[in-house]
Amino acid sequence: MAAPTTLHRSVELAGTLPALMIAADRVASTVIQGVHGRRRVGQGDAFWQYRPFRDGDSATQIDWRQSARSRHLFVRETEWEAAASVWLWRDASPSMQYASLKNADTKAVRGELITLALASLLADAGERVAVLGGGMRPTSGRVAVRRVAETLFDETRDLGEASSTQKRALPSLPPLVPLPAHGTIVLVSDWLDPLDRIEAVIRYYASVGVRGHLVQVLDPAEEDLPFDGHVKFEGLEAEGQHTIRRVEAVRTAYGARLAAQREGLQRLARPANWTVHLHRTDRPPQTVLLSLYLAMADLRRLNAA
Repeated sequence: MAAPTTLHRSVELAGTLPALMIAADRVASTVIQGVHGRRRVGQGDAFWQYRPFRDGDSATQIDWRQSARSRHLFVRETEWEAAASVWLWRDASPSMQYASLKNADTKAVRGELITLALASLLADAGERVAVLGGGMRPTSGRVAVRRVAETLFDETRDLGEASSTQKRALPSLPPLVPLPAHGTIVLVSDWLDPLDRIEAVIRYYASVGVRGHLVQVLDPAEEDLPFDGHVKFEGLEAEGQHTIRRVEAVRTAYGARLAAQREGLQRLARPANWTVHLHRTDRPPQTVLLSLYLAMADLRRLNAA
């Protein structure tokens, strides 16, 4: 009985996964061209480079043979060879299905693309990846990327098949699950929830030593509020309808509220040494992906020092 189910699922996946994975790999390959190698300094046996001795370095780190060739002291650095475990999550709640422009990516589609492209980058760098709350242990290699893609597909399919009542119940915040210390999570959402709820997520994971990165994905209309005149707004998560007679009259106040939300995200992330990255769906995903990837490498380097 298992064979037909497996066959049916593989055929179903074949219609959606390749396009998503090809797009993600294309984004990842562009980003990696902007990174000068994927090696990071740390505890390993493979030689990377020599660098000048700095205050705080141990005398045991000095390479005396190299130092004897000049009037300065040099330290021999090696690559970081211990693979990290990274858990990825993207918001699949109904509000992420918004797109203000025809034929433009919804926030959900762009979130999936960023998540899967990051999984591809990390897997190629030898890291172990998994979907947060997916129940799977982090794995490495291309099979890990495939598992991430399948999990995203399953969640998206379940969203499409859910009733309107179930859709309203889907969470817009990541699950709080036990993770080992020194792991890393990347959380992709529009991050428009109340700041106290977001703070609970950050505190939960930071309290056990998990490093984190927040990626805020917004539609251009959510940033600019480009509408004029009499407009009726309807929420995607049972918020109801709200009519504004002159949208242009509230644009400045709206912009201030959005700026306050973003400042709040930065304020919450800073004490935990987390990072926040901003992305609009009308801009290339490569920019935020490169920023995110380099920030992850910098945190690994700081923790290895």
